[in-house]
Amino acid sequence: MSSTSFTARIHESITPNSLRAYLAEFISTFVFALAVAGSSMSSRKLMPDVNSDLSSLVAVAIAGAFGLASAVYISVNTSGGHVNPAVTFAKVVSGHMPFVTAIFYWISQILGAIMGCLLLKITTVEHNVTTPAIAQEMTGFGASILEGFLTFGLVYTVFVASDPRQGHMASTGPLMIGLMAGANILATRPFSGGCMNPAYAFGSAAIAGTFKNQAVYWLGPLFGAAIAGLLFGNMVFPVQDSDCTTRDTQDGFRV
Repeated sequence: MSSTSFTARIHESITPNSLRAYLAEFISTFVFALAVAGSSMSSRKLMPDVNSDLSSLVAVAIAGAFGLASAVYISVNTSGGHVNPAVTFAKVVSGHMPFVTAIFYWISQILGAIMGCLLLKITTVEHNVTTPAIAQEMTGFGASILEGFLTFGLVYTVFVASDPRQGHMASTGPLMIGLMAGANILATRPFSGGCMNPAYAFGSAAIAGTFKNQAVYWLGPLFGAAIAGLLFGNMVFPVQDSDCTTRDTQDGFRV
């Protein structure tokens, strides 16, 4: 990339519309982190033996599903409703977003997650923010692979839901994305944490003061997301020439 092209990308990334998108990503990720971390902390307060209580798993899964669906809904028409660095990375890999713009998205998402967890830490006083954890019998590599497959499913759902060729079905996109996240949490939270979101993993770890297994929640999800973006855009539902203009100008779904 030439210096002129890089400068042009920078200018494109600081337009008023871009700044509104970054703010939308910050707010939506803040809302999502608040819901997920808050539900986990509430479960731990109400049920001390939370690791062996099925109702706590269901509560966190429901909060994750509703929280993500709502977060996507409130930001989709402004920023695309990513709420997740893995989604943004998939958009970059599949050619839907410049890398420079993605950097600003990631910063906004990480800051939103940090602020959501920080609010809980400050207002609940003595309660610690919980972080995604790996089961003792699992290895970091195994957990990373699992998180990668979970994120693949989630990001693939995002691509399907946000494709304008879905027509009237696109209006249910945020709900479908949330349901996929909730199902993944129910299936794997006791094993790998069921995180699927590097921003939330980092934000909760920053406030909790422990960055153990952070690589698991970055490498796996980013790899899975990249595969989902490439597979959807190039093999399963490739963009036709007549669709290029639509995809370039409408990379999101209307709700």
